[in-house]
Amino acid sequence: MNKQILIIAGEASGDMHGVGLIKELRRINPQVSFFGMGGDKMREAGVETFYHINQLSFMGFFEVLENLGFFREVMKKMTQILDERKPDLAILIDYPGFNLKLAEEIKKRKILILYYISPQVWAWGKGRIKKIKKLVDKMIVFFPFEEKIYKDAQVDVDFIGHPLLDVVKTSLTPDEFRNKFGIEKDQILIGLFPGSRALEVEKILPIMLSSCEIMKSKIKDLKVAVSLAPTIEKDYLVSFLTQKRLEVVLVEKFTYDLMRYSDFLLVKSGTSTLEAAIIGTPFVVIYKTGFLTWLVARSLVKVPYIGMVNLISGKKIVPEFVQYEAKPEKIAGEMYQFLTDKEKYQKMKDELSAVKEKLGEKGAYKRGAEIVFRMLGE
Repeated sequence: MNKQILIIAGEASGDMHGVGLIKELRRINPQVSFFGMGGDKMREAGVETFYHINQLSFMGFFEVLENLGFFREVMKKMTQILDERKPDLAILIDYPGFNLKLAEEIKKRKILILYYISPQVWAWGKGRIKKIKKLVDKMIVFFPFEEKIYKDAQVDVDFIGHPLLDVVKTSLTPDEFRNKFGIEKDQILIGLFPGSRALEVEKILPIMLSSCEIMKSKIKDLKVAVSLAPTIEKDYLVSFLTQKRLEVVLVEKFTYDLMRYSDFLLVKSGTSTLEAAIIGTPFVVIYKTGFLTWLVARSLVKVPYIGMVNLISGKKIVPEFVQYEAKPEKIAGEMYQFLTDKEKYQKMKDELSAVKEKLGEKGAYKRGAEIVFRMLGE
């Protein structure tokens, strides 16, 4: 039977995980159709998208406030589409500020709601759990500690493992990668992952580049490569590279190869930290945002670490350089220690391997798709 599903993603990671689920759903039932909001990956998978994630990826409390009028317009439009299409199920992917508000409209129309990728209620916004319990028919989580939080709150929840275990794969050999991007065999390679939003790149990439400039003065045979996220315009990112006295390789589409074949990584806090943990290359976490946003976040966030790998581990296994601690001299000093101390370097690799084991088993998208079809009565 042809089932129609509303699916909403507002960020790059949601677009990626959304398409993974969609492909498994179509494998089970090729007739299922999708509409909603997403990015290039979901569009390529045949989702009829009314808004693109590039229009939605605002960073920080105040940037969101500045764009409230636009969000109201999006909400009104998606509510109208709900009434026209009357989907069999709504799949909401993370993006809680918008999705929980839309869930209220969906619930009024007696449409089943699956929340796929939990909001970070364990970090801040614990009051959202009550709202989720009231609105959401099924919560799917990627981390075992999230399952316990929701079970304790009597929310219908399933832990499916982390889909990144299926997603994170290299496509080139070490020699192919180095030849493709002009990196000599004996050069020490530093990979930079500054984020998928323009404001993240603006705040974080200059710090990463300055850190590498300092490293270049200590280790002459050093090469730097930066990953271009699909949501970032190439010319925008290149504009930051030309401001530095540093030769930088731009890497498009080969994100996981860059992670695998780098000797060390500088990673913006977020999904990339888990990807790096799965691959196993040592790294540090860097994060910086606007001053007022940082003040608000610091008062709300109730966890000891910003990096997901450290939260999963229960201790700081990866150094974090957040806001005013994100100084190039400090970051370069930490990088130098890891690259010159084999024991310290190997210890982090071992601890990253332990984090990977806690993420469950491969096949998360398949397990998620089976849950969807059970909800649909198939």
